[in-house]
Amino acid sequence: MAQVPAVPKLTRARHLLRTTLLGRLDPTPDMAASERAALALRALGVQQKTAQQVTFLVPMVGPDQVGDWDAVAARLRTTLEQFIAQDCANWRAAICCQAPPDLPDDPRITYLPFTDPTPGNDKWRKLRVLCEALPELVKTPGYAMSFDADDLLRQGTVREMLERQIPGGYLVQSGYVMDVSTGDIGLADTRSLSAPMRKPFWKLCGSCAALYHDPFESASTAFLAEMTQHEHRMFPYLAALAGQPLTPLSRPSVLYMLNHGENFGARRGRVGYKTRFVKRYRIDDPDTLDGIRKDFWL
Repeated sequence: MAQVPAVPKLTRARHLLRTTLLGRLDPTPDMAASERAALALRALGVQQKTAQQVTFLVPMVGPDQVGDWDAVAARLRTTLEQFIAQDCANWRAAICCQAPPDLPDDPRITYLPFTDPTPGNDKWRKLRVLCEALPELVKTPGYAMSFDADDLLRQGTVREMLERQIPGGYLVQSGYVMDVSTGDIGLADTRSLSAPMRKPFWKLCGSCAALYHDPFESASTAFLAEMTQHEHRMFPYLAALAGQPLTPLSRPSVLYMLNHGENFGARRGRVGYKTRFVKRYRIDDPDTLDGIRKDFWL
């Protein structure tokens, strides 16, 4: 099963207008499954309880789909070690893959086998497996975040989420993109007068949204399972449609690494413009770079 196409922007605007201003929660015939799931969740009017953990859902490419499985597994381990090093221990991570990679010995980390033999890109099918497993993985309300197996989480991010207790969830509006082949790091963020063409991080990387999830509400799980079948640019819209608008985290919180040899985007021929993005918005200030390397253990 391929990625579900994005809903056209004008259609999104119409559906939000119909829902937020007119109060209509009945789906229209042209709505995608994700939009229907969003309206179903919104209709419940779930009262958010205290979020007690952050759960990272990590779809990992299978060993038969890469050229260097050991390198891919090593990058995953680095990602997981940064979860372990967080200054707040209230997190979980689940990894879904055809074969179990070498994982750190930590009870908060779970491996979910993927047995679907259907050929083609299986990232979204793995995300569905991960989302649908949430009620078994966690027994208390929290935030759930899809996270790529080669991205890095900034120190203090789990603590920020659980201390702020934002209704709806969080959006990585500001983050870093690193070209591993050159070592250059660029800032992804909202546009400014000095950077009128800059893009926010959530438009560049899938590790960008942490949504409130209640394991006792089946509509909450169903919505996440449908939302993650789309590209990440759809996440803020679908969250808003579900009545869970996302609030930006307070600082650049995720680092996305390009050109390390096994990028998912490279297999689709979609890394070139991101490489150009890093060059255009490269950070040159030595003190800023030192701070980034410290916070992301580079």
